[in-house]
Amino acid sequence: MIAKGCAQILSTLVIISFISGILYLVYHSVLALTLFLFFTVFTLFSLFFFRDPERHAGGDHWDMVAPADGIVMSCTGHGVSIFMNLHDVHVNRAPIDGIVKCIKHESGSYVPAFKKESKNNERNHILLESIYGNVLVTQIAGVVARRIVTYITKDSKVVKGERIGMIRYGSRVDVTVPPGCDILVSDGDKVRCGETIIARAVEY
Repeated sequence: MIAKGCAQILSTLVIISFISGILYLVYHSVLALTLFLFFTVFTLFSLFFFRDPERHAGGDHWDMVAPADGIVMSCTGHGVSIFMNLHDVHVNRAPIDGIVKCIKHESGSYVPAFKKESKNNERNHILLESIYGNVLVTQIAGVVARRIVTYITKDSKVVKGERIGMIRYGSRVDVTVPPGCDILVSDGDKVRCGETIIARAVEY
């Protein structure tokens, strides 16, 4: 399955590959051959990158799941930061059941997401109101990622594991953990979006 919102990009890549291939067959141009090979490889990579496999939400109703595939960059008492490599699935999912109270996009730079300077990167904030308290999911663009796509709207209801958006060709997702929830992952852990339990409520 291909991620929502990526069909136009893939169609454009296929068209460019097709046209450059025809030009090479007609004119035997080295440039046309180079373009054909480049865009064919890039199209195949994009098909892999924009994949969107089915996932089944892990844990019970009081568990929070990872909003992204990747490696845990940092854990604090209040949140978890997940870095997505190019080989990870880049569709993001709701970490918990809730109501979308706010969606706010901020323009910014495109510094590699693992650097401190990435605090000024382009980002998208999604505030979820859950029965345990507010949960803030922040999608952060990186050096390659230049487009954050959101699938949900303000006041909509989401369930744990539901697709909420993606970051094209990048990069990092931060999520806050409400008071009364214990974080169950550590720095360096590999997590799977929508399946790995990252926190659990202990006061409900």
